Amino acid sequence: MAFGQQSGPPASNRQVQELLALLRDAGHSDFRDARGPMGFNQRQAAGKFTRDEAAAFIEQLQEASLAATTPAEAEPGPRLSADQQAIRRMPSHELAAELDRRGWIVIEP
Repeated sequence: MAFGQQSGPPASNRQVQELLALLRDAGHSDFRDARGPMGFNQRQAAGKFTRDEAAAFIEQLQEASLAATTPAEAEPGPRLSADQQAIRRMPSHELAAELDRRGWIVIEP
């Protein structure tokens, strides 16, 4: 087989369009833009895939999309001390006044 040749039947137009839609959903503009992150070779970056390649990339992108939309187990944040909790509840103007009293420069957004 010559360099850069496909090793199977070409992907259908539907597969290529579905793959392109999934790539766009993942934030890529086209096949060339996704070349590095997806690991496409030069032929694939030109939009030429075998049926098996297209099916594998479609499955990979669908799994990544599903994993991104599935809520992950929420990890509890670090426990805050009583002082830290009090500071978080303190109104911002009082906190700014205390920081100013301690010599900090406070700038309002």
